[in-house]
Amino acid sequence: MYVLPALFTAGNILCGYLSLDASGRGAYEFAAILIFAAAFLDGMDGRVARMTGTTSAFGEQLDSLADVVSFGVAPAFLVYHWGLTGFGRAGLLVSFLFVVCGASRLARFNVQIHVVDKRWFVGLPIPSAAGALCGLIWAVPSANLTDTLRAVFLGVTAVLAFLMVSTFRYRSFKDLDMKSRRSVMLVPVFALALAAIVWRPDVSFAVLLSIYAASAPLVRFAGLLRGRPKAAAV
Repeated sequence: MYVLPALFTAGNILCGYLSLDASGRGAYEFAAILIFAAAFLDGMDGRVARMTGTTSAFGEQLDSLADVVSFGVAPAFLVYHWGLTGFGRAGLLVSFLFVVCGASRLARFNVQIHVVDKRWFVGLPIPSAAGALCGLIWAVPSANLTDTLRAVFLGVTAVLAFLMVSTFRYRSFKDLDMKSRRSVMLVPVFALALAAIVWRPDVSFAVLLSIYAASAPLVRFAGLLRGRPKAAAV
């Protein structure tokens, strides 16, 4: 039974590895889709381990190593070959920054997993950062790339890297009780989001994950504005 969750984790690594191959061949859309497939398998391995009672320290470490490949190296390799090669060393540096910040985010999560409030993530989770980046790549055909869009993606990649190692708090939604009355109000929202994903998965993932990535900085900024003295308000 301990092999079962490890198989999902191996599938996660496989998707990341195939994404690297697809990026090298110029199949950028397929490479982005493979990252989302890896995210699905990444979400399943933990659930399978808890359902079968096979959670282990080995599984946790293997999962983190898999995430470095699928949500760190593969998306960085994809965005570099898709749109950042024209920036030369700057593009290479920013894409590498995404990898190293993602690895740092995973390391911090591993050492804080038993000491932080489970309702929140400290810093943007690496699967969410990879999903936001790959969703945008999926939604923008490479044929439509302009120099302006390339510059935008250079900035987006750098911002996502920063958000992963920031101290912004992101909701984990692990405390969401689907049996409560309050959760009933969220059913139409979930249904609408699911319908949008089925209709246009590329645009839907790009929009939803970009909103999630921006949510914590916006909440922090709003809190700072509310905390300012009235005399200083503009």
